[in-house]
Amino acid sequence: MDLGVIADDFTGASDIANTIAKGGLSTVQFLGLPSKPAPASCQAGIVALKSRSIPAAEAIAQSLQALDWLKAQGCRQFVFKYCSTFDSTPAGNIGQVGEALAARLGVKGVVACPAFPTTGRTIYQGHLFVGDKLLNESGMENHPLNPMTDANLRRWLALQTKSPVGLVAWPTIRQGSAAVRRALDEAAGRGETLVIVDAVSDDDLLVIGEALAGVPLLTGGSGIALGLPRNFLREGGRSPAPGPTGVCRGTR
Repeated sequence: MDLGVIADDFTGASDIANTIAKGGLSTVQFLGLPSKPAPASCQAGIVALKSRSIPAAEAIAQSLQALDWLKAQGCRQFVFKYCSTFDSTPAGNIGQVGEALAARLGVKGVVACPAFPTTGRTIYQGHLFVGDKLLNESGMENHPLNPMTDANLRRWLALQTKSPVGLVAWPTIRQGSAAVRRALDEAAGRGETLVIVDAVSDDDLLVIGEALAGVPLLTGGSGIALGLPRNFLREGGRSPAPGPTGVCRGTR
């Protein structure tokens, strides 16, 4: 297995599994923490947890278990997948889980990008838009579990994290993947564990995806996976895998 995804709910796991499978990788979605090895043909494995709205400590523990299992399957890159509307509260869980995964992997300068412009979710100057409305004016401010009252993702994420939160703004994205990679390296040098990354079009997500080739960890919505399969396919000149996404039941 090349690519491993830890998703904080089943629906989101299905979304990113679909995105990766369309990109050409043989993809299997696991319902809960798996209890046995992945199929040998699996190139991308998605572990679907139910960790979005549980206490942060529990979400961290489950996510680290999923990470350890994915590492045991040989994964070289990991994605923490959450909702494109950044569903969370000041108490978590996106920041806490993201930092815990980064600490386990020993990395900083980790992308945080819930954008998926095809579905109307865009990020500009660190602010999340739903269509033409700021997130906190889109109806999400009335969410019964995770009311989103601030569209400034850098500020919202900072409420959940111990380390500073960085920003790679849209002008840098327009300069190409090399500029994005440099900006992330600079963020890591400043001690910023998670970095909000702007994206206003799907082309921006492809640029970001190219910049993330070989990076151990990234976080975001399903759109962040748009550019990832081609990195793996390009490595060995492999052809896209045939067939649909599979689903396996885990232990939960």
